[in-house]
Amino acid sequence: MTVTKEAVVEKLRSIRGQNMESDIVSLGLVSEIFIADAKVFFSVTVPAEKAREMEPLRAAAEAAVKSLPGVEGAVVALTAERKGGGMERAPQPRPAPQQPPQQGRQPAKRGVPGVKSIIAVASGKGGVGKSTTAVNIALGLAAAGLEVGILDADIYGPSMPRLLGLSGKPETVDGKVLKPMQAYGIKVMSIGFLVEEETPMIWRGPMVMSALTQMLREVAWGELDVLVVDMPPGTGDAQLTMAQQVPLAGAIIVSTPQDLALIDARKGLNMFRRVDVPLLGIVENMSYFIAPDTGARYDIFGTGGARRDAERLGVPFLGEVPLTMNIRERSDSGEPVVASEPDGPQAAVYKEIAGRVLARLKEETEAAEAATPAIVFE
Repeated sequence: MTVTKEAVVEKLRSIRGQNMESDIVSLGLVSEIFIADAKVFFSVTVPAEKAREMEPLRAAAEAAVKSLPGVEGAVVALTAERKGGGMERAPQPRPAPQQPPQQGRQPAKRGVPGVKSIIAVASGKGGVGKSTTAVNIALGLAAAGLEVGILDADIYGPSMPRLLGLSGKPETVDGKVLKPMQAYGIKVMSIGFLVEEETPMIWRGPMVMSALTQMLREVAWGELDVLVVDMPPGTGDAQLTMAQQVPLAGAIIVSTPQDLALIDARKGLNMFRRVDVPLLGIVENMSYFIAPDTGARYDIFGTGGARRDAERLGVPFLGEVPLTMNIRERSDSGEPVVASEPDGPQAAVYKEIAGRVLARLKEETEAAEAATPAIVFE
């Protein structure tokens, strides 16, 4: 049975909040409703000063929509109206104040059951090959014997279904928790599995964060050594919230060699530093081009820019990935080089980078454990 916006609106007319004289639809509190593959997404605007006590209203609206025939899921977020116009996410209850974290340590964050380490692969801008790098690093870690998953956190431009040659819809464990898709021995989750490839994601920030939270915490990841998060490009709200709320063990920055890309890469690097996420290192993608007919090397985007920046900023340099037709063709066909040509020269580059990432991850884990005070019983 097809779900319609009209049916959702009519159902929401039954929801009244505390001390409200009318329903949330008549009061104009419901945002534009978006429906994709039997999943319903919208937000409810509430007074900023009452936002914290309005969680039951949000839950009631979500439950009402989920009860409609044909609805397989709903994502409902609270938003609060800003003075002067515009929307912002409703403030969430905050834990009791804590002492500022020590240098290099993160404040306590809720982890994902079964997942030992979560690492982010990020870039300051789009178009630098971040997703291709992320998936090949994930496959390189899997080739080293680790249990690996990858979360496609780019809601507006999901790449993992295409990069890994996956299609179809994920199944559920109990009607609530999604089973991740699998390809080449790694587990995968992406919004691209839930909507058509050409469907534009016209969502506001709270809806994006709700979807990310569901894909992270409402997926049966099982036991993983590493979950690689392919972050959205840039340093906006989604990236900052993920960095602040998810217990990231470290971050990898991907850039191309030219100055313009490096300027944006520094922004991403500084964002993670400000929220105390360890920096595992910088990868220089599209570093150089080797002509297939002559073997001559061409530094199309310059050379060594990311390495110099890493040295100047005191961040490990993880390696250079060449610009090759093979990487592009394999990525477009859903056969990443580390999986399809594991003994090839391009795969060797990614595996070396994955090895350095693993070594850096171990260093950061040991440093964090050493910084934790021991409790001695006498």
